[in-house]
Amino acid sequence: MFTLAIVGRPNVGKSTLFNRLVGKRLALVDDQPGVTRDLREGDARLADLRFTVIDTAGLEEATDESLQGRMRRLTERAVDMADICLFMIDARTGVTPADQVFAEILRKRAERVIIVANKAEGHAGEAGFLEAYSLGLGEPLRLSAEHGEGMSELLTLLMPLHDEFRDRARKDAPETDVDLEDADGAFDPSKPLQVAIVGRPNAGKSTLINTLIGEDRLLTGPEAGITRDAISVTTEWDGRPIRVFDTAGMRKRAKIQDKLEKLSVSDGLRAVKFAEVVVVLLDAAIPFEQQDLRIADLAEREGRAVVVAVNKWDLEENRQEKLAELKEAFDRLLPQLFGAPLVTVSAKTGRGLDRLQAAILKAHEVWNRRITTAQLNRWLADMVVAHPPPAPGGRRVKLRYMTQVKTRPPGFVAMCSYPEKVPESYKRYLVNGLRKDFDMPGTPIRLTLRSQSDANPYKDRKKAGPSKLRKHLGPRPLDK
Repeated sequence: MFTLAIVGRPNVGKSTLFNRLVGKRLALVDDQPGVTRDLREGDARLADLRFTVIDTAGLEEATDESLQGRMRRLTERAVDMADICLFMIDARTGVTPADQVFAEILRKRAERVIIVANKAEGHAGEAGFLEAYSLGLGEPLRLSAEHGEGMSELLTLLMPLHDEFRDRARKDAPETDVDLEDADGAFDPSKPLQVAIVGRPNAGKSTLINTLIGEDRLLTGPEAGITRDAISVTTEWDGRPIRVFDTAGMRKRAKIQDKLEKLSVSDGLRAVKFAEVVVVLLDAAIPFEQQDLRIADLAEREGRAVVVAVNKWDLEENRQEKLAELKEAFDRLLPQLFGAPLVTVSAKTGRGLDRLQAAILKAHEVWNRRITTAQLNRWLADMVVAHPPPAPGGRRVKLRYMTQVKTRPPGFVAMCSYPEKVPESYKRYLVNGLRKDFDMPGTPIRLTLRSQSDANPYKDRKKAGPSKLRKHLGPRPLDK
């Protein structure tokens, strides 16, 4: 297994090739330059070849502390990490002075370089393809990432390099795409725990992830909206593999005018669906704004375990008063997440991150919890005695028994008479009781009430004629 980094100027087609190699639209693609800002890793497949591919930000000539300068340093880091660098130029534009500068950088920093002339389909890219020889990085490869032309030639170049790395220790990359909708049963601790960090722009999501993993993998800075892609990075907590998704900041829909920002928010929503635990990151200075509430509600409706983290706590002066206000607002504004952990952190200093990690692992354990039917029915009997169900129209609802039908999130079915007449308030009473008595704070709980009457052929015996009863009871025995 080797690592291939795709580098080059902005808007030459790096993310398009990345998506083709991984076989999915993981990276955002748009006509405007500079869409990609962070490093994105993926499991690539080219015929029988398997390797890790890194999509990078467009190489900029800036070297200062500007956004472009920080993007360039991240890309240079990817060059140092990679076993092979695939240097991409735009064949239709030809070799630019910036391409020549970056070719010189790669000669100094990269051990193996493959030069690719992208967008080379047709006659329009012929001149640019020939110009690529002038960069002195060997024979260029003619490619069209959008149309898939030249992929077999790329395979031919990579195969001998792959053979050089075959004796290296092979580590399986954690899953990046998990369908949790039908997940049922115990979780596998060897698989990575999927965590998505979501929140409004400039809440400190990328800084938090960099601090959690102990290295600067994600682009950060004072500017709001730096992150555009939903980037995933892998780390370990006490030997447990963790995959953390960084997402673009989500603003109110009315304020989103830019097409690219719409794509970014959509990508962030997709990351929530990949995750098992969603960390809703708030800014301590302006917590629980309307958009924060929407994001938390979205995670609950998607059935994910939720942890609420309040960032920039190091800037807060009256911490005790502020914490009491936060807890009161949390219980009042997000009753559907009653009992979910509320953790104060400082992504900048690292304070509180141990408590955040513990809260994430606890939330994941609760999300996977299974309760035996015997325990549930003893509990249900006590709940009915303490607060009997209502009697709509003079007919009391009888709760017969309850069982857990799924985990991730926990789902329960209670058999009763007249389930359609049970008010929402009584359902909430049962759900809150489950949270409290079985120690399941914060996790979404799905409770369904069903009737057994449909399985009873004698329910409407007075109304049913002999033919209807005979249909249930079966044919008559033959007379002897």
